[in-house]
Amino acid sequence: MTHAMRLRKLLADASSLLIHFAHGGLLVTGFLVAVFIASRIGMGGLHATQAELKNWFTVLTPASRPLAGTDASSLVSASGDAEPASVMSMPLSPEMRRVVTYLSHKYRIAAPALEPMVASAHVVGSRLGLDPLLILAVMAIESRFNPFAQSDQGAQGLMQIMPQYHQDKLAESEQVHPLLDPATNIEVGAQVLKESIQRAGGLQAGLQQYAGALGDEEGQYAKSVMAEKLRLEQAKKSRHS
Repeated sequence: MTHAMRLRKLLADASSLLIHFAHGGLLVTGFLVAVFIASRIGMGGLHATQAELKNWFTVLTPASRPLAGTDASSLVSASGDAEPASVMSMPLSPEMRRVVTYLSHKYRIAAPALEPMVASAHVVGSRLGLDPLLILAVMAIESRFNPFAQSDQGAQGLMQIMPQYHQDKLAESEQVHPLLDPATNIEVGAQVLKESIQRAGGLQAGLQQYAGALGDEEGQYAKSVMAEKLRLEQAKKSRHS
């Protein structure tokens, strides 16, 4: 195919794509995609461009919310584990919405951004036998609900997981930075928290082990987490939170 023919085909494809997005109310996004195609064709060829577009659309497309009346069991995969995107879009109970309101006010984060985190903590905690409020309390102390947080030691995400120590839990992930994905971070963090509690033989010691603070005889980390958990319990019960 000559350069002129490729250019005409590219322009035709780009125009078609623009029309498609305009019909869907996404003209600006369609324009950006067309520009993206034009720039990448010259750099890496058509096949490379198609692969990159697939990845780009995966990032741009939000997880679909379940239809009204969808049973939670329908959000569970054949392996028995809930799909991350589905888990994070599950509807919340009135009690957990009060928790969202409390967290939104305290940490100055928009409620819609917190809702999927709370939903994920609820589902993962229920499956692992951990109180979802305990998971949320750890997230509050560790990262203040910043999914992109990173410590000086390299701990990442909502529950501040050290990637090098938990590669076994990330082996099947195809993400470049899986612990910066909220659903993955909560899943792995909850597993690490449960293991810490089991190894330490109790909740308080388990929290200290999770934080790498077993040498702190006063248990300040555990106290901070449990104090936040108590506030979450109060918010969950209160109709004025």
